[in-house]
Amino acid sequence: MKKILGVFAIAGIGGFTALGLNHLLNKQTDNQISQIEYQAPVKYVKLPGASAPELAVDFTTAAASSVHSVVNVKTTYPLETQNPYLYDPFRDFFGLHGQRQPQQAPMSTGSGVIISQDGYIVTNNHVVDGADKVEITLDDKRSYPAEIIGRDPSTDLALLKIKEEGLKFINYGNSDDVKVGEWVLAVGNPFNLNSTVTAGIISAKGRNINILANDQARGQFPVEAYLQTDAAVNPGNSGGALVNAKGELVGINSAIASTTGSYTGYSFAIPVNLARKVVADLLEFGEVQRAFIGLIIQDLDGKLAKEKSITEIKGVYIKGVVEGGAGAEAGIKEGDVVTKIGDAAVNNQPELLEQISRYRPGNKINITLNRNNQEKVMAVVLKNKDGNTDVVLKPKVEVISALGASFEDISKEDMKKLNIDYGLKIAKLGAGKLLSAGIKEGFIITSVDKKKIATIDDIKNTLENKKGGVLIEGIYPNGMRAYYGFGM
Repeated sequence: MKKILGVFAIAGIGGFTALGLNHLLNKQTDNQISQIEYQAPVKYVKLPGASAPELAVDFTTAAASSVHSVVNVKTTYPLETQNPYLYDPFRDFFGLHGQRQPQQAPMSTGSGVIISQDGYIVTNNHVVDGADKVEITLDDKRSYPAEIIGRDPSTDLALLKIKEEGLKFINYGNSDDVKVGEWVLAVGNPFNLNSTVTAGIISAKGRNINILANDQARGQFPVEAYLQTDAAVNPGNSGGALVNAKGELVGINSAIASTTGSYTGYSFAIPVNLARKVVADLLEFGEVQRAFIGLIIQDLDGKLAKEKSITEIKGVYIKGVVEGGAGAEAGIKEGDVVTKIGDAAVNNQPELLEQISRYRPGNKINITLNRNNQEKVMAVVLKNKDGNTDVVLKPKVEVISALGASFEDISKEDMKKLNIDYGLKIAKLGAGKLLSAGIKEGFIITSVDKKKIATIDDIKNTLENKKGGVLIEGIYPNGMRAYYGFGM
């Protein structure tokens, strides 16, 4: 019996001891947890000596001064088929032939920036390229037809004009003064969400993203020196404004780096200093006056500098000189390194090409270069693509080609049948103004802008240098009279 009581006593002492130790350990653990939570490595991110208001970036003024100057650009494209009705196999299968609907012309939307109170608007070339009609909708929802003053595929810029006065326009900034890390706003109409503002910083300058076509046969010599930002830009933002914290225009939003088609981190804008020059040329000449320096260039890196015994890795290396070009005539040689165009430092190909593109043929500029590790300044007279300093004029568009039609005379029998004394019959229609207006083959044009039409020369003379709306009157072979309007 004593042995049994002894065992119980020992067991009891052990149990109480275990409970005590457990309570002690739990208390210590609670203290440790409390201490760990209290010492978590978090802190406020206020800079020493600076107050919160001084660190804040307020974009309300910049947004207010720019959002009313950014417009919606809606473009309509010509129909690619002569059939005015859609063929719908599902409707035909179910016997719904009578419910076919007239085919709608394809449309797209982008953005634009008002740059003058009298209605001049800058946008991207790719926003209006190939468009048959362009409609501008302002921030206050007023809409206007727009005329395309000129386009420049080499920089992806276009100039539009609407007939209105007293518009709110945006002031130009200086894209050369923009610094990496500087805050900017992207203003536009992504996904048809009008007047949308997003913020980000300039993440790089002078970016070449190889998005523009290089087609020298058609006079396209791409100039890419984009401002790269992380402000959110999406489809519909093309042609919109990139503005600084003062609300000044510093770029025209153009492209995004994306594998999805939507914003994934970076967007690209054309520097406004380049856009200003293109706009000035389109206004004065209707065609961009592009200057060429006549040099074959490549970026200078450590490997090339070592190979060519160049002590300072700064500038753009001259790999070759075009015979008879502006550079050759100025005395620039292969192996030289261009470090400045005028007063602007250049350190890569995009920067050099952008600086040259701001000048016109015939302009005389100073180019600073490194030759045999010695600095030299050379005066260069820039030339056009033809190797001279002449003004390049906008080529005239053949009227008949623009109409997209071929014509034939009307027989005497048809004139008698339709009770008309003159007219010109549309023999065949292709992509062009007439097809887009809804005119069909066989239509007989009797007047254009109230002027009698009997021959092809009558059409040419009436529409030569025509700008704005055109009214066409005529009659179909079945006797139905019709009226059509379109813009030239």
